[in-house]
Amino acid sequence: MNLGLSSCVFQEEPAVIWLTFDNMHHQWLLLAVCFWVIFMFMVASKFITLTFKDPDVYGSKQDFPFLTTMPELEKWRDEKHLPTELKPTGKVLSGNRLNQPMVHLERLELLKNVCRDAALRNLSHTTVSKFVLDRIFVCDKHKILFCQTPKVGNTQWKKVLIVLNGVFPSIEEIPENVVHDHEKNGLPRLSSFSDSEIQKRLKSYFKFFIVRDPFERLISAFKDKFVHNPRFEPWYRHEIAPGIIRKYRKNRTETRGLQFEDFVRYLGDPNHRWLDLQFGDHIIHWVTYVELCAPCEINYSVIGHHETLEEDAPYILKEAGIDHLVSYPTIPPGITVYNKTKVEHYFLGVSKRDIRRLYARFEGDFKLFGYQKPDFLLN
Repeated sequence: MNLGLSSCVFQEEPAVIWLTFDNMHHQWLLLAVCFWVIFMFMVASKFITLTFKDPDVYGSKQDFPFLTTMPELEKWRDEKHLPTELKPTGKVLSGNRLNQPMVHLERLELLKNVCRDAALRNLSHTTVSKFVLDRIFVCDKHKILFCQTPKVGNTQWKKVLIVLNGVFPSIEEIPENVVHDHEKNGLPRLSSFSDSEIQKRLKSYFKFFIVRDPFERLISAFKDKFVHNPRFEPWYRHEIAPGIIRKYRKNRTETRGLQFEDFVRYLGDPNHRWLDLQFGDHIIHWVTYVELCAPCEINYSVIGHHETLEEDAPYILKEAGIDHLVSYPTIPPGITVYNKTKVEHYFLGVSKRDIRRLYARFEGDFKLFGYQKPDFLLN
């Protein structure tokens, strides 16, 4: 009986040993899995730490300037973090709001560099005269200065300022005939202040203006004042147009009203100023941005572009600190897009000589604000 029992115990021992080995195997596997999970967690934690703490990794350092305010951007610009030469910035990546501060910073840097170009000094510099100060509208309540550049959507910006000045409660309630009536629109001009008050505002207020392609702006001015004349300003057709025709029309037998080629010939004439004096302030619709706003003499906070107004308008309102008070009026689709076909059409009957002379006068505007030279018209 003892032998039989010993035999049974001996037969059960291999099974027990195998079960023990199998349990140990599972325990080692479980332990290995635990170590692997812990290791992966440590790697992930290190990755997260590098991403959020190291500004030199994954572009974090480049992202910081986009989140700064305009005063900080000015300081950043003064410290010369940007190259001295920049490509024109006439276009913005539509919808990419994070790029907005950088785009406007580049525009200001480009402006500063062109202002320093001695070869362009006669085309980029002007005195801050009464003519310039008359173009700048003041909103003391919110410390804003807006330089008017006609034919670049300025009517809408005037409406924004009228509401901010409290003359009307909303843009929709402003009668069209009031917008440009300076006795009723409640928009004081900077020229109406004393010299010390002017300097105080120029140094401390938020300052901006809008530009568009210089040649397309001239086409808009010609159409608005000499073709359609929607606001019924008869002096353009009855006084200014005849004056231009008398001096600049080549074909004296031509009896039609002012033609675009006559207009271009007048604007490109180096001796145009004697007519300008006769026309008075009406010339604001076609003189250069330099003559209107003195961008090399006045340190503007933002320069908006008509071609990117859908992005620029909200940005300007935000930087001026008024985006919670007023909105820029709805922009009709496609109205701000540069129309090369239209430009070619209008310049079709203009001689190359006259186009080159016109460009020579407006070259400063093209270069200061990053608009490409219209070689398709000049060559």
